[in-house]
Amino acid sequence: MDNTVGSLTEEQKSILVGCLLGDGTMRKKKNAHLEINHCYAQKVLVDWIFSKYKDLVITKPKWRKGNDNREAYRFTTRSLPIFTPFYDQFFPKGKKIIPNKLKLSPLTLAVWFMDDGCKSRSSIYLNTQQFNLDEQIQLIDILQNQFGIEATLNKDKIYYRIRIRTQSIKIFIKLVEQFVLKEFRYKIPSVVTL
Repeated sequence: MDNTVGSLTEEQKSILVGCLLGDGTMRKKKNAHLEINHCYAQKVLVDWIFSKYKDLVITKPKWRKGNDNREAYRFTTRSLPIFTPFYDQFFPKGKKIIPNKLKLSPLTLAVWFMDDGCKSRSSIYLNTQQFNLDEQIQLIDILQNQFGIEATLNKDKIYYRIRIRTQSIKIFIKLVEQFVLKEFRYKIPSVVTL
């Protein structure tokens, strides 16, 4: 199959960055590819992401058994030059990081929230435990500088994650609401209505 593809749309770029802030991963030999891998509860999200990249994928999402009887629903894109700059930014030494000068869009925030966000009573959390403390502080600064969203670190067992401050929840929701799939509206605290 021919690997020549023009470029990613702005929508595809925003979704890709949102996936990489969450559980999405990339691999690279000559060119990079995106891998989306979730549990059954996230099937709708995987199918939606697939619908945005289907022209760049050979095989539709499918179930896969993993270790410890875990089942995953996943797909990978083709390895293409259009993914390689994202790999180089997010995986410069093979391990995921938060790149410098990262620009987010409301769609990126929504994908990140659907992928790796949760609520507890009236609070919203972004599960950023995979990133080190400096990277999490960098993400907090990005939320503040790009959107005026105030956030803080919250200790979850032995790791930290990002908590959106109460006074910023409405700002956050207003930015993401048009993109949040109906199946993921349960993540929005009941004090905030869409």
